[in-house]
Amino acid sequence: MTVVLSVEPTVSAPALRLRPWRGEDAVALVAAHRDPLLRRWLTTSLVREADARRWIDDQNDGWTAGVRFSVVKGGVDPTDASAEVGYWVSAEARGRGIAPRALEAVSAWALGSQCMMPLARLDLLHAVDNHASCRVAEKCRYGLHSVLPAQPPAFPTEGHLHVRTNTAAESVSVE
Repeated sequence: MTVVLSVEPTVSAPALRLRPWRGEDAVALVAAHRDPLLRRWLTTSLVREADARRWIDDQNDGWTAGVRFSVVKGGVDPTDASAEVGYWVSAEARGRGIAPRALEAVSAWALGSQCMMPLARLDLLHAVDNHASCRVAEKCRYGLHSVLPAQPPAFPTEGHLHVRTNTAAESVSVE
C-alpha cells in the first residue's frame, strides 16, 4: 500500500505532496545532504548516490515490513501505541513554512482515522539547540515533554522530546 498525503497551497506557499522515497530521488537526496546546516542535525550523511539508493531501499523495505512508517513502542493496545516522527527541509526550500505544513499533515494522518495502525501518540526528537525544529514542533501542537541527555556519538548534545497525543479525531486528504 502506498500513501500519498496532499497539503493544500497557502497564499505564500505551493501545495505539497508527501509520498514515499523513490530511486530517482537519490540525486536530490545527496544534494540536500551537502548542506552543512542540514548535516549538523542529521545522524546519517549521504555522500554518494549509491548510499542514497541504499537508504531509500531501507526506507521502502521498512515500510513494506511495517516498521518504517513508525517505530511502534507499545503493544497492540491502541491507547498505548506510539511512533516517532521526524523531518528536514532542504536549503532551497527553508523558510517557506514547508516543515510545519508537512508535519501537520503526517500527524493528522497518523493520529487520525487511518486504519493502518492506530496510534495514541507521536514523539518528536531534536537537538536542544535546533531552535527551528523546536518552533515547528510547537507550531504543530507537540508539547515539550522532557529534555533528554546526550548519547554520544550518535547524539552528542541534549535533546528535546516533544509529544502530540491523539486527543481528537484528525483528518487529512489521503490518495
